[in-house]
Amino acid sequence: MFAGYDFDVIQRSLPYLFREGMTFTVTLTLMAMTGGVVFGTLLAMMRLAGFRLVSMAAGAYVNLMRSVPLVLVIFWFFFLVPYIGAWVIGAKQPIQVGPFWSSVITFTMFEAAYYCEIMRAGIQSVPRGQIWAGNALGLDYWQTMGRIVLPQAFRNMLPVLLTQTIILFQDTSLVYVISATDFLGAAAKIANRDYRLVEMYTFVAVVYFIVSYGMSAMVKRLQERIAVPR
Repeated sequence: MFAGYDFDVIQRSLPYLFREGMTFTVTLTLMAMTGGVVFGTLLAMMRLAGFRLVSMAAGAYVNLMRSVPLVLVIFWFFFLVPYIGAWVIGAKQPIQVGPFWSSVITFTMFEAAYYCEIMRAGIQSVPRGQIWAGNALGLDYWQTMGRIVLPQAFRNMLPVLLTQTIILFQDTSLVYVISATDFLGAAAKIANRDYRLVEMYTFVAVVYFIVSYGMSAMVKRLQERIAVPR
């Protein structure tokens, strides 16, 4: 059944795959998730703010990012950020950003649009009476959001936030287009070097499935634990 398969190539490659590839993937996922949640929450608050220009600007950003393929955004940031950075600081030569930081910036800004919509739904799920109570206590809009609304919104949206993080983990494989050595990129290098594409890509698929399915099961269990009885 497995005649012709060289499973030893996987065993020999495990240190490189996890030390270089998976480290890159996990680090990128965690940094993009953290930055995306922070900026996404800010965008959500801007979209719900009473200032029309602020709300329209945040909405335009979210709609733009959600309407463009991620792979194109990766290309844009990778090739344009060095020139934009040079223009901002007044340098004559493009600044050296590199694949890793280009990926972090790209995924943070892109995922912020999706986390924004998740947080906006979470904020809107909090009863209006909570906001009125904050106003009655003399809190302004930002204080009410930070101290009353957002803690409840995070609880309501935590399973959805974690689900989006699973999608983010899978999407990090797209950084291969800028030659970044993520988990898939590391496997691709070994596959091309040893001419063992089937073995390496099958192993990558199995690892992604195990991680994603395991995290999905954890999200489902968490959702059951924090569910509010009706």
